[in-house]
Amino acid sequence: MTAAQTLRAALSGGKLFTAMAAHNPLSAKLAERAGFDGIWGSGFELAASYAVPDANILSMGTHLEMIRAIAATVSVPVIADIDTGFGNAVNVHYIVPQYEAAGAAAIVMEDKTFPKDTSLRAGGRQELVRIEEFQGKVAAAVAARRNKDFVVVARVEALIAGLGPDEALQRAEAYVQAGADAILIHSKQRAPDEILSFVRAWPGHAPLVLVPTAYPQLTEADIAALGKVGIVIYGNHAIRAAVGAMEKVFAQIRRDGGIRQVDAELPSVRHIMDLQGDDRMRDVEARFLK
Repeated sequence: MTAAQTLRAALSGGKLFTAMAAHNPLSAKLAERAGFDGIWGSGFELAASYAVPDANILSMGTHLEMIRAIAATVSVPVIADIDTGFGNAVNVHYIVPQYEAAGAAAIVMEDKTFPKDTSLRAGGRQELVRIEEFQGKVAAAVAARRNKDFVVVARVEALIAGLGPDEALQRAEAYVQAGADAILIHSKQRAPDEILSFVRAWPGHAPLVLVPTAYPQLTEADIAALGKVGIVIYGNHAIRAAVGAMEKVFAQIRRDGGIRQVDAELPSVRHIMDLQGDDRMRDVEARFLK
């Protein structure tokens, strides 16, 4: 099966699909090796890796090239986080085939205005577009895809914006009517009650996608037991892990005035070369360098 067929089959098969965030091919390869079902091509993580806010500061081309590089490195489905679609419905109609060609199995698009503000920022500017406008963007994405298995996920930000569950449900149903294959419902509440309430009220017209960043106490077993959720995305854990590890190592080197103590705690250079595919290159050399 293709990556898109694998993801679509997971959505219809009833087994929870797990996706780990990545911001480059190396983090994606590590996630695949760890056993995650897919990769979340995270706009937040990419922005963080460039040390800029997650506010559409980086270009679509920069994100697209990250997706292309990740899809070329892993065999699991890649879900591309395209924020608000980098513009209106016309922009969406043009960029969806580019993400398909880059190897993505799905896109997730949110119903906020462009440029966006990151969803979990305290006091952030969470402005949503009209329902009808976002329906047009969803319909444009669906019409533009060339592979019928390519998955279009509509991300509802009504709970993030403080508009309440009724608005969230209304928007989710409208986006399914426009052709969305799944609905990502997001919340920044520290307890999962708001999300659990939405899931219970959801009539099940399409599978749901959860991102439990703010409510980590909700486990995969808890989510699977809900019965309506097809995908769980761990949205920023790769970049947070990388930052935490680098800060710790860098601080110790400064404290020690050298690398003698810290070196033994780090992955070996050989391990890094293995991740780079060094053995494969040696094989290519042996076969073709005459």
